[in-house]
Amino acid sequence: MNQYIISPSASRDLDKIAEYFLSCNIEAGEKLFREFNSKCQKLVNFHYMGRSYDHLRPLVRGLPLDGYIIFYRIIDDEVKILRVFNGRQNLESLLADVDNDE
Repeated sequence: MNQYIISPSASRDLDKIAEYFLSCNIEAGEKLFREFNSKCQKLVNFHYMGRSYDHLRPLVRGLPLDGYIIFYRIIDDEVKILRVFNGRQNLESLLADVDNDE
């Protein structure tokens, strides 16, 4: 495996983040998305480099990204990006529907 999969919910999260950066700082947004892609590529090779969030949702892991958290799950040796949230949000409520999008 050499790719990661982005769920529809994570794609919507990324769209919202992109809209925010388009309105305030395009360069910072471009940097964030480069870092996002880089971190996701690293996850392909090192699945468990992120922190476990089992206390919020079973089998969910998270990787920090400049104030955001990339939430993912390993499914049949594939990395599936589930959501991308600002780390200051109520993560427990946001992760409640994570299985509805798989």
